[in-house]
Amino acid sequence: MTKVRWGVLSTASIGMEKVTPAIQQADNCDVVAIASRDQDRSDTAAARLGIPNAYGSYEALLEDDEIDAVYIPLPNDLHAEWAMRAAASGKHVLCEKPLAMNAVQAAEMVEACAAAGVKLAEAFMYRHHPTWVEAMRLVERGVIGELQSVQSWFSYFNDDPTNIRNRVENGGGALMDIGCYNINLSRMLFDAEPVRVEAVVRRDPDMSIDTVTSAILEFPGGGQSTFTCSTRAEDYQRVHIVGTTGRIDIEIPFNIPPDRETTIFVISGGEPPVAPATEALTFAPANQYTIQASLFARAVLDDTPVAVPPADAIANMTVIDEILSTPSQT
Repeated sequence: MTKVRWGVLSTASIGMEKVTPAIQQADNCDVVAIASRDQDRSDTAAARLGIPNAYGSYEALLEDDEIDAVYIPLPNDLHAEWAMRAAASGKHVLCEKPLAMNAVQAAEMVEACAAAGVKLAEAFMYRHHPTWVEAMRLVERGVIGELQSVQSWFSYFNDDPTNIRNRVENGGGALMDIGCYNINLSRMLFDAEPVRVEAVVRRDPDMSIDTVTSAILEFPGGGQSTFTCSTRAEDYQRVHIVGTTGRIDIEIPFNIPPDRETTIFVISGGEPPVAPATEALTFAPANQYTIQASLFARAVLDDTPVAVPPADAIANMTVIDEILSTPSQT
């Protein structure tokens, strides 16, 4: 086998607009099927993306022996069920973030996939983009000295009560949808789990989902991460990585456009804060979703571990659980 044959469970917009077309661009991937709970919707999606097989149920897709792996962009509350059913059908699983509704459920998914002998990965695509690969290399080389703090912001505005991201029963809310990135990057940069978590959470009185959440994570050795995520603020995202002798600013850390150059800024020396020495590192356009799919497919084809072990998803959910247990801001 030279290519992984993919099936897509759901015609969700993230899959239709971004991920599935990106998987199709990977040299070692072939999207052969898509499923919806509505046959007409599945047929329309397949025709739009040039996918040869369309199924009117998720079960039918999982019964297809010509499919090696599935991509799951379903609502958060359906991740566990369909990931474990896919594993039981012998399919490798790339599942949208956050992996589950809580850490216990995430652990069940990891265990089920391991028992079935299939690969499982949480789709934190940003980690594979060249900008983040280089940022991590610079931190590990000590270019900014000893890492002290990570500050990040991720927000957009969405107050539509019918939107899946605003429905608490489906795993909606700012922290589950986008704050999971702030947590993930903090744990990745410090290469550790937080030893203390403090948070302030504002919840919508009618929808019950968190709309503005800020947190401080303390890591072993005293390193700190502070972040705010919100679904009631302007579209904005930024990451500042601060060390003892410099810092790295990530211009577009998460929704990195695949069709334009991107830049990170390395600030070290000079005359801070008025005239710091700043080096701009520019990267050619790259599709982080295609890179993600290619790396996952390579792990399947070579039978090697996935780029980020699935246990990482359990650890990320553990922090999410702790923050969401914080009483609402009054």
